[in-house]
Amino acid sequence: MVSLTFLDFSLAALGVFILHRFFSSKRRQSLPPGPKGLPLIGNVLDMPSSYEWLTFAKWGEQWGDIISVNLPGQHLIILNSAHDAVEMLEKKSNIYSDRPTLLMGGEIVGWNSTLALTRYGERFREYRRYLTRIMGTKSALQSYHNLIEEETSKFLRRLLQTPEHVHKHIRKTAGAIILMMAYGYAVEEDEDPYVNQVDKAVTEFTIVTTPGAFLVDVLPVLRYLPSWFPGAGFQRIASEWREDLRQMADIPYELVKQKMREGAALPSFTSRLLESEKLTREKEFNIKWSAASMYSGGADTTVSAIYSFFLAMTLNPEAQIKAQKEIDVVVGNDRLPTIADRDSLPYVDALLKEVLRYNPIGPLGLPHRVSDDDIYAGYLIPKGSLVFANIWAIAHNPKVYSNPSAFNPDRYLGSNPEPDPREFVFGFGRRICPGLNLADTSVFLSCAMVLSVFDISKVVEDGVVIEPVNECTTGTISHPKEFRCSIKPRSSKAASLILPEAARK
Repeated sequence: MVSLTFLDFSLAALGVFILHRFFSSKRRQSLPPGPKGLPLIGNVLDMPSSYEWLTFAKWGEQWGDIISVNLPGQHLIILNSAHDAVEMLEKKSNIYSDRPTLLMGGEIVGWNSTLALTRYGERFREYRRYLTRIMGTKSALQSYHNLIEEETSKFLRRLLQTPEHVHKHIRKTAGAIILMMAYGYAVEEDEDPYVNQVDKAVTEFTIVTTPGAFLVDVLPVLRYLPSWFPGAGFQRIASEWREDLRQMADIPYELVKQKMREGAALPSFTSRLLESEKLTREKEFNIKWSAASMYSGGADTTVSAIYSFFLAMTLNPEAQIKAQKEIDVVVGNDRLPTIADRDSLPYVDALLKEVLRYNPIGPLGLPHRVSDDDIYAGYLIPKGSLVFANIWAIAHNPKVYSNPSAFNPDRYLGSNPEPDPREFVFGFGRRICPGLNLADTSVFLSCAMVLSVFDISKVVEDGVVIEPVNECTTGTISHPKEFRCSIKPRSSKAASLILPEAARK
């Protein structure tokens, strides 16, 4: 029988101590700094009710680029720098790619069926595979260049006829492009029911996914209250919005299936998948909801960016003039710009970048959920934390962008260009927007075509200049608040390029 000496015992104890230190070291790490909360409720009273990205950016000036916020049962980690977002959300995407369970918007209304809120797993990966085939790369998108150019030309005609409805025309055009790609559906020239349906559902998505918008997200037990119970009005809202979402996904999908049975379906994302996949109930679910994700996600982001372009041109005539001069030299005045002209229009391309930076489409984006404990920059990022990349703060960081409150496309030109905002405005890692190539191409072409034939300026009424204000809506997807601008053809020659030949006779 072997007896333990004092030395043996000491070495064994030291080994146990080292192992204990190793396995418990994570837990002794501190969270990132942030506002000091109160017992039990944490930072509930500190949380902003709107424009969260501005508050988080202000906190960043006090506590640094990585901030933690403590809510009852939930840690929030805010990243105010692109470097940290890349290091965590991209380089460690294996543990930073999940989504949280958003009770009201995800489970109760049903947006967790779309890519935006789908948890990380096989369904998410299948959605991404499907969407990558159609628009995940620039080469895949090339087959749709003619469609994008054709619909943008129609957009110009609508602007010429009723320029006061610019926002409505932007929505119609974005919807027309994506409905044709997703479902082979050609929109009606006047009011289109499908375009209206997606607009309604996406507006509701922005509201229902805003942190703190519904008390049931903070107190989940409320979900079991009947709709007639005092304080359960959210149940009635959820019922209505759930039906709006169902119609948005079901109606165009069923239309494709009907057209396929009739032999009249145009080629589309949905029809190709229905023809090529071995269909099961789960496969059909994934095809339907990946198409709905493409439709709902792409339309709203593109609308926001193009409306921001009109606001930027109204407020910054010097940038507009410079872009028009470049187009006149490169393209001339006998035709409209095309996607093929892009490489020859560096200032217009820089103008697009500045539109995306100046008013980011998703200022805070949707949260990533970390699926395992992590140590980053000496801080503990606990499993289950919600991690937000503050895209607005990244885009307005004065250490990265000189005079960030100024609209200045020249910042991307010359021998020392500032970072391309397209590297972060569409998100990070495996949760990056799959439609970024479509959005980038559509917005560029809209900018180039509009500038080639229209002058955008401030409205003058009774000799008084109406000054637009650069203010955006709060929510997951942010849009410029409604503003007025004057949109007029640059010349009679420009007007002749807009109208089809038949309309000029």
